[in-house]
Amino acid sequence: MNAPISPSSGSRGLVIGLGFATTTLMWALGYLAFMQPGLAVGEIVFGAELLVLGLGGFFAGRLVGTTSAGVGTGLISAAVNLLVVGSLFGRGEDGSVLASGIAWVAGLFVVSAVLGGIGAMIGRRGFRPRSVPIAPASFFSLVAAGTVFVLIVTGGLVTGMEAGLAVPDWPNSFGHNMLLYPLSEMKGGIFYEHAHRLYGMLVGVTAITLLVMVFKYDDRGWVRWFAGIIFLMVCIQGLMGGLRVTGEFTTSQTEVEPSTAFAVAHGVFGQLTFAAFVALAAVSSRRWRDKTSPAISIPEEDGDRAWSSMLLAALLIQLFLGACYRHFATPALDGAPAPVPPGWAMYGHLAFSLVALVTALFAGLRAKARRDSGVPMVPGLGRAVNLLVGIQFTLGVLAFISTVLRKTVEIPIWELVPTSAHQANGALLLAAAAALFACIRRFEAASPSSHDARVDTAAVPG
Repeated sequence: MNAPISPSSGSRGLVIGLGFATTTLMWALGYLAFMQPGLAVGEIVFGAELLVLGLGGFFAGRLVGTTSAGVGTGLISAAVNLLVVGSLFGRGEDGSVLASGIAWVAGLFVVSAVLGGIGAMIGRRGFRPRSVPIAPASFFSLVAAGTVFVLIVTGGLVTGMEAGLAVPDWPNSFGHNMLLYPLSEMKGGIFYEHAHRLYGMLVGVTAITLLVMVFKYDDRGWVRWFAGIIFLMVCIQGLMGGLRVTGEFTTSQTEVEPSTAFAVAHGVFGQLTFAAFVALAAVSSRRWRDKTSPAISIPEEDGDRAWSSMLLAALLIQLFLGACYRHFATPALDGAPAPVPPGWAMYGHLAFSLVALVTALFAGLRAKARRDSGVPMVPGLGRAVNLLVGIQFTLGVLAFISTVLRKTVEIPIWELVPTSAHQANGALLLAAAAALFACIRRFEAASPSSHDARVDTAAVPG
């Protein structure tokens, strides 16, 4: 029998990452169920979430090789799920709330541990020691990035459904503690807005855990600083989301001044934060830290750095124009008629899309061309940029057509889908561009004589 990976090899870090990944997927399934509530849908989703717990344990067994890793994955998932358990407590008197809470928490931990353990017992049968060379900090960065991406998707739906002000106060929700607001009252626009807030809480917990993971598993000082900056970005993003609703620091439900400027900043900064998470996953990966990689470098004079820089700049401009168009076209107050979107934002976004498209195609093709030279990560990111920009341009056309064709106040599904997908895919494109920019700087060399120096400083971007 193969011996399990020792704790020093990062198995605990993988288990923590799998626990958070399991929770993120469970929340995504629950979100879909609430979008179309119904008894049959609820039962299907409940069964799917139990299956996800088993899958989390399965991968823990496959990667670590022990049943306890699956149990640990389930327990970590249960601990993170405490963020929403408070909204499920029974309401009543004579201690019924406390009794219901204890039952929910106990059941959550027991079921999660058991299903995780069962999954690990199955998964460990295919275990091979060190067959998956993945760095714990990089893996958790990817999990964190996935959590932020789900948050961006839910935020896009909030804007698309014009539900950004459905909950009038912050950090409370209709006077409730945000974590205790009853799920039974989350209907219509309130669901979209409050669920987005709960995802924000999940991202906050994930960011704190990521900071700990980086300090534990990555000894490079600049990477630790980068993780700290990302944590601050998450805090700033959450603050801007709250000030978008209230306009100032207040817990009042009536004395608020919603801010469109904060709405635009919140939308743009959220995608920048997601890109930073993805970049952190790239720089903490083992392929980035491989000391032999600089022997195969990208000549500085080839201009790849310039193209990746132009791509980032073009996408940021396009992101700002798109955010202005979406948010200035959203009613300032719930139920108010939507204003006419500013022409400069609409036409600017449409026209500049061609600039972003051409820049992305050139940058992606140049990166793909590095495949034959053996440069790590760069060719794959180039293919991702080309694929995503093609999808993005197509979704942009569909979103524009669907928006123009709509003549009613109610938002039809055939408009919501392309507009929300366009916003979500844009976040993926920006993240791929950021990772490409970082990797090109990592593997770029001014001349062959600089290779030896770069081996010693491989952890520092050019």
